[in-house]
Amino acid sequence: MINTRRSFLAWLGATAAVPVLAACGGSPAQARTWPKGLSDAQWRAKLTKVQYEILRKAGTERPGASPLNKEHRKGTFHCAGCGNALYSSATKFESGTGWPSFWQPLGGAIVTDTDYKIGIPRTEVLCADCGGHLGHVFNDGPKPTGKRYCMNGGAMIFRKA
Repeated sequence: MINTRRSFLAWLGATAAVPVLAACGGSPAQARTWPKGLSDAQWRAKLTKVQYEILRKAGTERPGASPLNKEHRKGTFHCAGCGNALYSSATKFESGTGWPSFWQPLGGAIVTDTDYKIGIPRTEVLCADCGGHLGHVFNDGPKPTGKRYCMNGGAMIFRKA
């Protein structure tokens, strides 16, 4: 009985680990080219340390760390890396998460990809022009889209209207 239970638990553990291990990348990521792509050295020279960590290394700032959380003026949020216009202030809302949140990007401003960095699939949001990591999108936002684009403030700059 004990041997059967151990075998079952070993099988269960191995079965549960397969999707996680597969998600961690058995194959190299598909290469993309970006209209405003730069070399790593050029990005390091152009961006602040925080911007580089978020945009180029898919880092995440601490919740509440960005002054853009409190930005409520009319205007546009742009990629801090390349200046691409990303979100209108008209689509910004208070999500309570500690990160600037929007219910809709500007047309053609972003692309999405699936990331497995925490072991489960999430929809990563990237700047369509430079490929910089902006944050993630979730299906728990307000109407009319039901989306919550949860963005790192350090990946963006604000330009008032």
